[in-house]
Amino acid sequence: MRIACLSAWPQHVDALAAAHVAAFGALEPGWDAAAAAAELRAHRADGLPATLLALDRAGGWLGSVSLLHEDHPQIRQYTPWLASLYVQPQARAEGLGARLVGQAVARAAELGHPWLHLYCTDDLRGYYARLGWDVCDRGDLGMLQVWVMRVACAVPDLHSGVDAASRPVARIGARAGAGALPPPAGRDHGQGDVHPGSGDIG
Repeated sequence: MRIACLSAWPQHVDALAAAHVAAFGALEPGWDAAAAAAELRAHRADGLPATLLALDRAGGWLGSVSLLHEDHPQIRQYTPWLASLYVQPQARAEGLGARLVGQAVARAAELGHPWLHLYCTDDLRGYYARLGWDVCDRGDLGMLQVWVMRVACAVPDLHSGVDAASRPVARIGARAGAGALPPPAGRDHGQGDVHPGSGDIG
């Protein structure tokens, strides 16, 4: 298994967009696969927004996580965000969600960000706490109560496992796909294998 930038594997955009809408669409009425695909196609390898893919040996995608400048208009005081953590059902319960989160934190560090944020519902707070995230805020996004969490971005490991060709070439740090209220386990939130900011945790 390897992790690479979605921008280098555009053939997976449509399938990934459909999976994201199925997992997180209830959080954003009117958001459809076409809109999700358009957002994902704007993601890049040298800055934000960006999406990382977990790929099997044959190049099939197993999961994804995104990095965004903004994840919700009510929590713009925090940036950047970890969002849309998603692991395909057949690849869950193997630690892939945690690995994707770790790679996203490393990428944020490479881009020069000292902190990365996410928002999640209470049922996912423990998952992220075990991965080293701390609560920094709490609030309501409409009818949804969420926790905003953050983690310090460590100095990136040059052998972190992200394809060298996918690494950013500049420290550029802006929304694509839609974090001091990262999504509660849902679209662009930080939830385990499936976090709206992940959703189904892997």
